[in-house]
Amino acid sequence: MPRHVQRERECDSLMVHGSADQNTSHSNGPLDAALESLLGLARQAALHSYAPYWAQSGAALRLTNGETVTGTNVENVSYGLTICAERAALVQAVSEFGPQIRVEAVAIANLNEAASPPCGACRQVLAEFILPEAPVVFPAAGGMRVMPFSALMPLAFEMKLK
Repeated sequence: MPRHVQRERECDSLMVHGSADQNTSHSNGPLDAALESLLGLARQAALHSYAPYWAQSGAALRLTNGETVTGTNVENVSYGLTICAERAALVQAVSEFGPQIRVEAVAIANLNEAASPPCGACRQVLAEFILPEAPVVFPAAGGMRVMPFSALMPLAFEMKLK
């Protein structure tokens, strides 16, 4: 079976059910404590959003150096100028710890419970700093979902500098 099909099946088995007010769980039991904690930080960050057009969202990144950073979305009437929570958190991480940082887990939350996986721009920006198998937890149509980053962004752009 091709690797991407196997990953899709593995990710489908990681579907997480629950709401912001319940303990998040998936078919194999509760979401691990570290991801649950990261999700709580993302929810807290969402409270600081500037979001008059869609939804308050927050992101929390756990870095390989043991630190955690958060970010929140800042919307703009010119939608393309909106700064998503994931990119805001990543900019914060680079600002605090430098460009050598690596992300080992991501949690995304919003306060309207709508499905909101990372957008394409966030996926591509994360691709430069995230470990391929880093878990990403985000609101999906049926509840919270956990997927490895490599399944979310299987063909990220790469640039090999000479």
